[in-house]
Amino acid sequence: MKISFVVPVYNEEKGLLKFYNELFLPEVKKINIDYEIVFVNDGSEDKTLEILQELAAHQKSVKVLSLSRNFGKEMALTAGLREATGDAVITMDADGQQPPSLIWDFIKKWHGGAEVVTGVRGKFEKHGLVAKIGSKLFYWILRLLGTKDTVPGSTDFRLLDRVVVDEYNKLTEHGRITRGLIDWMGYRREYINYVYGNRLAGKPSYNFRKLFGLAIDSFVSMSSTPLVIFGWFGAIITFLSGILGLFVIIQQFIMGDPMGLRWTGPTMLAIFITFLVGLLLISQAITALYISHIHAETQGRPLFIVDKKQSRNLDGKKKS
Repeated sequence: MKISFVVPVYNEEKGLLKFYNELFLPEVKKINIDYEIVFVNDGSEDKTLEILQELAAHQKSVKVLSLSRNFGKEMALTAGLREATGDAVITMDADGQQPPSLIWDFIKKWHGGAEVVTGVRGKFEKHGLVAKIGSKLFYWILRLLGTKDTVPGSTDFRLLDRVVVDEYNKLTEHGRITRGLIDWMGYRREYINYVYGNRLAGKPSYNFRKLFGLAIDSFVSMSSTPLVIFGWFGAIITFLSGILGLFVIIQQFIMGDPMGLRWTGPTMLAIFITFLVGLLLISQAITALYISHIHAETQGRPLFIVDKKQSRNLDGKKKS
């Protein structure tokens, strides 16, 4: 049994050695496993790469995959997963916020049959109110849009079985959210709650702009519900304004205004414009849904994924 650890790093020179020597190494030595650790240098601008190269020169279990520039954490994770060779892969950060002390707990759940073990952030130690509210709002909106497979607080601190990694590596889309895609894939899942700790050093590289972009990518790539919502808004507006316009025509022009409402020209024009706005929203939603289908086709996701471990007597496969 071999475990691969994929650790994306970006400008982590101040805390990298502490993470490796004081947090990571004691845990893997304690449980005595065959392992490799794949550090993915995501275009760091400090001495992170030099530190990693020095580690790799003295530790055969350390692999350094250096990207040509900063591609972002999602692409760094993807690159690391493609490089990992273990029977299972654990992805984690090098900033100390995801405790390596839980490694054995992840492995035990994997031995128990889970193919995806996800770390769920139970609470923050020292994080701002904006970060806490933003995280809760993100998962609330995601579930509201119909993405019910993603558990609130789930993170990229997770273990993936080899079959899951191999299937993930087949995905070709560019605007990817790793945790969302893995949840979309299914497989047997277990969860581990943990306290989100403090950084060993430095500041988070994800600012508000990047986090907002990640949220938008999640909503767009994992759900077409926003398109449907605007379509329903258009349908409701068109229906209500159509009923009101029909009432005005019958009451004002056919029946001679028996109720004495005296609809003015600007009022009738406003009703007509509202009706056209509703039609416009409907037409835009229909157009957007067609574009959404084109987007889904160009993502290159497989139509389905076969759980080979649970299947039996497949053609061309060894019987178990």
